[in-house]
Amino acid sequence: MHGECLTLCLYGRGALRACRAIMAASPDQVQLFGLLIELLGAKNAIEVGVFTGYSLLATALALPDDGKIVAIDVSRESYDEVGAPVIKKAGVAHKVDFRLGPAMSVLDQLIAEEKNKSRFDFAFVDADKVNFLGYHERLLQLVRVGGLIAYDNTLWGGSVAAAAPADKALLSEQDRSFAGLAREFNAAIADDRRVQPCQLAIADGVMLCRRVA
Repeated sequence: MHGECLTLCLYGRGALRACRAIMAASPDQVQLFGLLIELLGAKNAIEVGVFTGYSLLATALALPDDGKIVAIDVSRESYDEVGAPVIKKAGVAHKVDFRLGPAMSVLDQLIAEEKNKSRFDFAFVDADKVNFLGYHERLLQLVRVGGLIAYDNTLWGGSVAAAAPADKALLSEQDRSFAGLAREFNAAIADDRRVQPCQLAIADGVMLCRRVA
């Protein structure tokens, strides 16, 4: 049942199908997240960037029945078309608290409520790369010490390793831009003594950050 729901949420039907496999988290990635969530004993999670809700579904399935996940996106269109019906079918809709709006603003609203500070066990960010460092600063106030923050696309198809001019010339302008953002973010995380980082070469690169301070 759960496997069927995850497949439906990843691929679905209709006009969005062609881009889902590129924009959605990968199956091995969400399987790992499910394992980590259970190992953490997580009850509260945050997802920044929802799209169809594939990774959101996987997180909701891994959380206990009384767990909650705050899901943040600037649009509900793909989620309402694909993810929401499948999440309801999987019996985990009661765990999802969808917050519509820019992630920076929503995270600031969460921080403004004292009860939310260090309340969350797990967070996953798959949103606009230019704001990753801003999300990081905010999530460190919301995720507890010992909790985990995961960032997607941190290797950007391997383009972060393209240092030589000849290699960079093979990349599109967009890829050069995103690779630069990923390198900047990865370097900042490596120097951040508040987290224990682990860069994984799965999917499009996943940076795991365990909060230690």
